Amino acid sequence: MPVHCVSPSALTAITRTVTVATGRFAPGHLGELTPIMPFELVDAVLSETRTVQRRLRDLPSRVGVYFLLAMCLFPEIGYRLVWDKLTAGLSGMPIVCPSTKALRDLRRRLGSAPVRVLFEVLAGPLAQPTTPGVRFGPYRTVSFDGCSSIKVPDSERNRGWLGRCPRGGYPQVELMTLVETGTRAVIGAVFGPTREGETSYATRLSHHLHPEMLVLWDRGFDSNDFLAAVHATGARVLGRIRQRRRPPVLQPLADSSYLSVIGGVPVRIIEARVSVTCTDGSKFEGPYRLATTLLNVRRYPADRLVHLYHERWEHESAYYALRHTILNGRVLRSHDPVGVEQEMWALLTLYQLLRRTMVEAAESRPGTDPDRCNFTIALQTARDLLVCAQGVFEQGIGEIGRRVLSALSPARRTGISTRKVKSPISRYAERKLDGRPDGSKAVTSTTITLLPPPSPEPVLPTSTVRENTGNGKPGSRMARVLAIMQSEPERLWRSREIAELLGDVTLAATYRQLARWTERGMIKRVRTGCYTAIANPLRGLRKR
Repeated sequence: MPVHCVSPSALTAITRTVTVATGRFAPGHLGELTPIMPFELVDAVLSETRTVQRRLRDLPSRVGVYFLLAMCLFPEIGYRLVWDKLTAGLSGMPIVCPSTKALRDLRRRLGSAPVRVLFEVLAGPLAQPTTPGVRFGPYRTVSFDGCSSIKVPDSERNRGWLGRCPRGGYPQVELMTLVETGTRAVIGAVFGPTREGETSYATRLSHHLHPEMLVLWDRGFDSNDFLAAVHATGARVLGRIRQRRRPPVLQPLADSSYLSVIGGVPVRIIEARVSVTCTDGSKFEGPYRLATTLLNVRRYPADRLVHLYHERWEHESAYYALRHTILNGRVLRSHDPVGVEQEMWALLTLYQLLRRTMVEAAESRPGTDPDRCNFTIALQTARDLLVCAQGVFEQGIGEIGRRVLSALSPARRTGISTRKVKSPISRYAERKLDGRPDGSKAVTSTTITLLPPPSPEPVLPTSTVRENTGNGKPGSRMARVLAIMQSEPERLWRSREIAELLGDVTLAATYRQLARWTERGMIKRVRTGCYTAIANPLRGLRKR
């Protein structure tokens, strides 16, 4: 049997040059993501948070920070294997081989403070003003949304902090983020137990807003106080409101929207019915009620705002990248609250690093929408380059950017499907009977029908209490209550006092009516059973 020998000329030797930090700091890198989070930044954060090692150890604090992010980059393997990934490209160097306990102690020594500060430094909008798909007129579009499906180990300490999942299973962290919809970059984040509520968490992020932003949110944020808090920042609002709301019709407008007031904030209400036709000929429709502080009808027509509202769903893509692309649905590692906090901040920091790399790549090719960049490609390339210790001092878009640009996704197609997830303990596990299909279907056409406003409410009286109640022929009950409360605008009125003043209303009926008028933004509830007047709701309805 003949034997074929391979000629030496058929072989190729590949020699790589790897540039990393020296000595015990060599394992401290994140591959090509390192230039976005350079050594100098990590050292400055460690110094600020007073977490620099007191003596030079085999595992310095800087190495520990990069190890935390590598842990999130490889969530499917244990500490020792993550360390092997960090050091795989450093062959020939004298590298320490720590035990699992040593790596666990490194995490505990660092705590969550340095990772949180790193995230706060890196977080924020990423797009330039000319980047496609990030602005609506002069405003940068951002959105609030919460995620309550990130799971942690079912330990006693985690249950003591987060509580038990009401539907069984692992304890869950409530993550609330403010996201730039055009790039899906995280501007701000906060997390904790799910029992606190979405609007409470979102209010803690309102300091990130400024007058150049247009904020989108869904019906879960339909709260008078939250609207007022966001409006006070100067940012504009476009949000969906619940069908049970009955905001007063103060002035019908030319595009079928109307001016109103919610929680003392002048708003414009848009009611529409959206109908879509799919590729197979099936049709689906649903109602929408939107409230916006963009009051100028000519500059911001109602149909454009209805189209714009669907940009809010870009936020769901950000959470999909966190939960499924990075974590792949896995439970976090940490069995105590401090570890969970540290891991969450590291996960958010890694996510922001990848988004920054993708946006820089898209902006290097003018006219490219960041929506077309593939997050999975960026993630897998970052993993490969970390193992090779490649690009630690790379300048420009680098290998991650080149691979992302070489496989841009096509322009987004409109689709429709019901809200349903696979997890049996999710509140969305069962399909809602709203007529939408079980599977996703491509949409060929969308029709927006703007609905006329309901009949206007009568003009609110400005006369005194005596004129409304002393002639034996009182006006509407709401007008009487408003007149009574506005006569002493600084006073806190109790429900029982208002019922006694009206005389012809039971206390139970008074409670129901006060709740309804509070929801409509005509009065304000300070605390349970105590109400106060709102300044003249007709004031400030000038077009903007």
